Amino acid sequence: MKTIFRFQTLFSLLACLCLAITCSDDSLPDTTGQDTETPAEAPDALHDKLREKPYPKADNEIYINPAPFIAPQAMKTGDKLQFSLSNQADFSGTETILSTPKSWCMYNIHKTLKSGIWYWRFRSILSDGSEQPWSETYSFEVKDETPKFVTPAFDVFLNNAPRTHPRLFCFLDDGIEQARRNVTSHPEYPELISRAKAAMTTDYPSLPNPYDQTEAIKVSIQHLYQAYYLTQQKTYADKMHEILNTLLKNPISDAQLFASNFGATDIAISFIEIYDLLYDTLTPNEKQEIENLLMRVSRYYFKLYCGMQENHIFDNHFWQHNMRILFQAAFVLYDKSNYTEEILPMLEYYYELWTARAPASGFNRDGVWHNGAGYFNANVKTLYYIPSLFSSITQKDFLQHPWYQNAGKAMAYTWPPASKSAGFGDGSEKGDEPNRQRISFADFIARETGDPYAGWYAAQSASLLRKDYELRLYRMVRNQTYATDFPSNNPKLIWYKDAGEVVIHSDLAHTDRNLSLCFRSSTFGSGSHTVSNQNSFNLLYQGADIYRSSGYYLNFSDAHNLMSYRHTRAHNTILVNGIGQPYSTKGYGNITRAMGGEHISYCLGDASHAYSGISDDPMWIAAFKAAGITQTPDNGFGTTPLTLYRRHLLMLHPDIVVIYDELEASEPVRWDWLLHSPTQFSIQQEQHILSTTHPTKGFTTITQQFSDQASQITQTDQFVVPPLPEPSPLYSNQWHLTATFVPSSKNRILTIIQIKDNSGESSNVIRKGNTFQCGEYEIKAILDSSRSAELTVTHQASDAIFSYSSDNPTINGGTYLRKYPYSSLLYDTSDGRYRVTEQTDYIPVSTRIAQ
Repeated sequence: MKTIFRFQTLFSLLACLCLAITCSDDSLPDTTGQDTETPAEAPDALHDKLREKPYPKADNEIYINPAPFIAPQAMKTGDKLQFSLSNQADFSGTETILSTPKSWCMYNIHKTLKSGIWYWRFRSILSDGSEQPWSETYSFEVKDETPKFVTPAFDVFLNNAPRTHPRLFCFLDDGIEQARRNVTSHPEYPELISRAKAAMTTDYPSLPNPYDQTEAIKVSIQHLYQAYYLTQQKTYADKMHEILNTLLKNPISDAQLFASNFGATDIAISFIEIYDLLYDTLTPNEKQEIENLLMRVSRYYFKLYCGMQENHIFDNHFWQHNMRILFQAAFVLYDKSNYTEEILPMLEYYYELWTARAPASGFNRDGVWHNGAGYFNANVKTLYYIPSLFSSITQKDFLQHPWYQNAGKAMAYTWPPASKSAGFGDGSEKGDEPNRQRISFADFIARETGDPYAGWYAAQSASLLRKDYELRLYRMVRNQTYATDFPSNNPKLIWYKDAGEVVIHSDLAHTDRNLSLCFRSSTFGSGSHTVSNQNSFNLLYQGADIYRSSGYYLNFSDAHNLMSYRHTRAHNTILVNGIGQPYSTKGYGNITRAMGGEHISYCLGDASHAYSGISDDPMWIAAFKAAGITQTPDNGFGTTPLTLYRRHLLMLHPDIVVIYDELEASEPVRWDWLLHSPTQFSIQQEQHILSTTHPTKGFTTITQQFSDQASQITQTDQFVVPPLPEPSPLYSNQWHLTATFVPSSKNRILTIIQIKDNSGESSNVIRKGNTFQCGEYEIKAILDSSRSAELTVTHQASDAIFSYSSDNPTINGGTYLRKYPYSSLLYDTSDGRYRVTEQTDYIPVSTRIAQ
């Protein structure tokens, strides 16, 4: 991206002076940190699901200084790997580093690297200690502007780690005695005791097989742990002991222990918490039996995960749940002499893995969850617990990572208070307000970092916060207060460039009049808990859906999910010859530009590479087979001749949205432009006008579409595959609109959306050639696909201007000389001052380039 300020000197001195005064040379905040042009060829993927090439290399820009060094698991040919790093190509000099050989495929240097070019390599070490040849040498650049975040070496953690029990929550030790003295007067005490009493009354010894109820037992143990830890009432400890005896009387086989992905760790955490809290009262035999089970689980997963997790783009269950519990198992056993030699490498592996790949994949600094707002809540406990423990023991603040620094603001913007989520991903359609886990995490961030957005966000749902039990122990010990006022300098637009999302709000602080627009075009592509929705958007008003991705998340990969939820047809984007995007990191997009002011907010997404064929991931191939679905064009899967899909979105504050699509293919194709609504559309076919009225809030949305290509607009309330075999009131039909354009190799589509509440009326869109008048805004859009694309928007009451063109716009009576043709240029107010921002395409940070 480039921000340029040049003015033509063809006018009088007075005119130039006026322009220079009004058009400040202070740019809007630099949203990209890049000064590069779009590459001639894009790679087939920007992230591998399983790493195929070492990271980092010369064609990777690093996310954090220092970067982790990661070798693909397939390139490890011995028992261990050793890494070497130097600022000299021949690995000479005093700054050359040689790591200790380890079983895993990563290396963290644990210190900031100087700016400049660095070189690294690795080699395998066989079990007999013999050294294999070095790999080729890889280089990368450290820039001054690269965010710095350094974690202490594992030895620091190990030397400071506690040797007594209980230790799982040692980061609360400095406040626990005070909390115990005041526990009965704490506002969450009744909830604490209520849940503990429910666990006390459960008759676990009567269960035929307690391991059939492991999730329920896990939750009961957690409630009893918290109650005993805070109140010291022996009755809670006795109940935990009773549950332990019930479990120990029923030996569990490996087949049952490892039957499911969460099963073993659900069982393990119950044993871990009992072992930790009752350590001084357990018999030697009880300790031995617990240790035996924890070692079974630890050995099994260490063998499975070591080398793989550092190379996997994001294993959901591992990062949500398993990683934390496996670390805790090692943490309670590391100083027990019978296990130290075997368990210490596991403890070190999970510590180093967190440094290399957490939080949020390690390749995301934005504070949003790249896997979608819907599944963020499943990660909250780990995201709070691990940095709290690591920070306390190492005396280094792990919350200084850029992701944590941005998380409070991101939570507020992607899921506003008293609103449905504006975000994407599995389950993001659920809930009419943020859930308790999300609010509890905002409270945590506010307490620990003082983030004002997190404080405001948590305060908006104070009653919901008290319903959260997973972070209750933390809240009852910590007594920090924080500011709850909404920050006054809040921007209307936020660009999450690592995750590939933009969020725009007209009035975030007031949901009852807020228009929310969320746009996704992500380098992470599709798969896991993300869906095939590059260049799609969600639109909400007053916290309710106007246009939103359709379908219901009932199952990760059933037929409804594969055909009517995850598939591109379920989202507000396009199909090419009826074909959508694959479930793959190869089906990626990119947000190339984004900027905003007081009157106009803008972003540009590029999904030209998203329609890249069928899903070739073995996981999805198996899912299609199990559902009885073939990946054929008739089902919406296959290759397409698409060559260009650029989508410009603008919010013209406070209540107009403009979409300008540039579509090109190597041969004529059918373009299907998609829109989804919870309510039925009223369609005026000849005028290409669509309208919906919200059934309870009463606001009306009017959408009008323009193109030089003829189209037919249709709608249906039927899914390709329904959520359930029989209709259910829980999963009502939704409305799916398609504007089908006659086959062409190029198309331009302009869409203007107006939202009006009960007291307002929409403006008539008046067209004169390529100019469209809508209220106070004048929109100029070139729809003739034989001409170069162009989009200009002027707010006539304020002189705010947006320009995407090869021409130089007129700003306040003078000509602004753009530096790059077809840059995106915005002249608008920000913090009370008029500013000019000019952007070219942003090249995303990548972990994998094809070269």
